[in-house]
Amino acid sequence: MMFARLPRPPRGLVRGTVFAGALAGLAALAACSSPSSRFYTLGADSAAGSAAPASTRTSAAPAWLIEVAPIDVPPQVSKNQLVVQTGPTQVQVLEQERWASLPGDEIRRALSTSLTQQLNTIDVYGTAYPDGTPVYRVSMNVQRFESWPGSHTLIDAVWSVRAVRGSAVMTCRSVVSEPVAGGYDALVEGHRKGLQQISLQLGSAVQAMAASASQGKSKGVAVPACPSAVVGS
Repeated sequence: MMFARLPRPPRGLVRGTVFAGALAGLAALAACSSPSSRFYTLGADSAAGSAAPASTRTSAAPAWLIEVAPIDVPPQVSKNQLVVQTGPTQVQVLEQERWASLPGDEIRRALSTSLTQQLNTIDVYGTAYPDGTPVYRVSMNVQRFESWPGSHTLIDAVWSVRAVRGSAVMTCRSVVSEPVAGGYDALVEGHRKGLQQISLQLGSAVQAMAASASQGKSKGVAVPACPSAVVGS
């Protein structure tokens, strides 16, 4: 019986294959040794609802609704990485410390959750609602969103509440500074507390607008004054 002899691969091809395999192994080792990212959210206290049993509930629409619009934030912090201040004109982008979603989305979600709980209403942004139900649109432009590790957090925001089917609008400003300890968890908690203060102001504004509308249906709606300015310690 005769056997055909297979040609030997070129020596350079063998060396190239070995070299490529070695590079792939080094890349895999580097990937395994790289630090993992941590993700943060500005949502409500997990302790407030984590222990509650799961349930499904359907309720009728309340007498008036809110609509929390997308939130504008400064472009230098509008990214998934946490951006911290290292000086008055310098920042550091932290690759391993990240928001669960973009900061504007985190802020909108936190405000929506807080306002719907405060006011016992529904956020209908992006959802159809009855024509006869009053709706108050909440808009916010965050002009400063600063994180100073081991010092404080700062939120400077201009916001408005507007009757969707009317001309009444209230435009106000909130400046909230929260002292924080060291660590990135403390920075996130500082921003969460600051947003909670702003949401309380917004809740008061929505209630004042709704009350003014119900009292002035026959003689026009007077726009209430802004709630007291919020300036943290």
